[in-house]
Amino acid sequence: MEETTVDADVEAAPTADWNPRAADVQADQIAAYDGMRARCPVALGEQGNWAVFGHADNRRILNDPKTFSNVVSTHLTVPNGMDPPEHGPFRAIVDKYYTPWRMHAFEPACRAIASRLVAALPRQADVEVMADLAEPFANEVQCAFMGWPETLHGPLREWTRKNHAATLSMDRAAMSAIALEFDGYIREQLNLRRDRARLPSGGTPDATSELLAEEVEGRPLTDEEIVSIVRNWTVGELGTIAASVGSIAKFLADHPDIQADLRARRHDGGLLARASDEILRLDAPLIANRRRTRASVEFGGRTIPAGERVVVLWASANRDERVFPDPDEFRLDRNPADNLLYGEGIHACPGAPLARLELSVLMQELLGATTSIELASNAPVRATYPSGGWSSVSVRIA
Repeated sequence: MEETTVDADVEAAPTADWNPRAADVQADQIAAYDGMRARCPVALGEQGNWAVFGHADNRRILNDPKTFSNVVSTHLTVPNGMDPPEHGPFRAIVDKYYTPWRMHAFEPACRAIASRLVAALPRQADVEVMADLAEPFANEVQCAFMGWPETLHGPLREWTRKNHAATLSMDRAAMSAIALEFDGYIREQLNLRRDRARLPSGGTPDATSELLAEEVEGRPLTDEEIVSIVRNWTVGELGTIAASVGSIAKFLADHPDIQADLRARRHDGGLLARASDEILRLDAPLIANRRRTRASVEFGGRTIPAGERVVVLWASANRDERVFPDPDEFRLDRNPADNLLYGEGIHACPGAPLARLELSVLMQELLGATTSIELASNAPVRATYPSGGWSSVSVRIA
């Protein structure tokens, strides 16, 4: 056999430090990330992504869009898949939909949905939180916020399941087909509103119809841009809010003393919003986001070349002991500015006000309609990457 040689001037590809999709990691992502943060704060995964585990390092990435680009997909993603200066005008449009007065106006509709779903839960019987409360709540609230009809509840719930399955299996063809299916739902709603606008009575204004009238830099938004905005709002909402509800329900069941205290103070919506932020700091509903390096950077003695994919791990950063002493302890006196639950910098989640409203309202309704929430006999099952939280949580309520 002929001997092969390696050019001494060509550097060998770096060796992977871990496999984020390994079975032991997926069995408990939070515990796995805690371990990696302690022994390997910057790690190259077998899939070619660099994971950054520390709070300070993640915050550095979030606040340096010049070095860490958000353009990580070949598909149009408005505005979170854009960098400055393109990002700014689109983000200004999106921010208008999450103002305090809009949240105040939407609260009654949100509360009505939460109250109805909580009232329908069986008492003194096992309740599968994800299927019976979390998923329908996320679905119905998002449809109400967008002004979409109840007839979309079923199709969107089925779509969410198919999308989750395709993502877990990394089936690219299925993911593309499912994305096109979702875009079809959005375009149908846009066309319906255009038709109504032609009628003498016009139509009832809602977030979807308002987007049709938006302009960026002196021109109307294209349908492709509107679809991307709505896709970003909705896909993120359906998965993340459902995961948040599951994590909150499990936390309350695990901590009866905290549950009782929050129930006694449930009329304080601001307190419950802080409580939900802290619960989700402990157990992240959204595991990570991606960036791409524009230049070579160094973290903790490791050099990441330009053009590499970097993973911002919220699920690890928010449990960094250097920022959150006793990270497993629920504390309402922590500095809220340190909690990266909704991100930071120019790409911080614009929908954070809506998410906090939804979760605080749901907690109010759930605590107000019960005297106790306990874990059922079925053991909770952790969600797997890229999802956070729990895929199954069974409780009994009284």
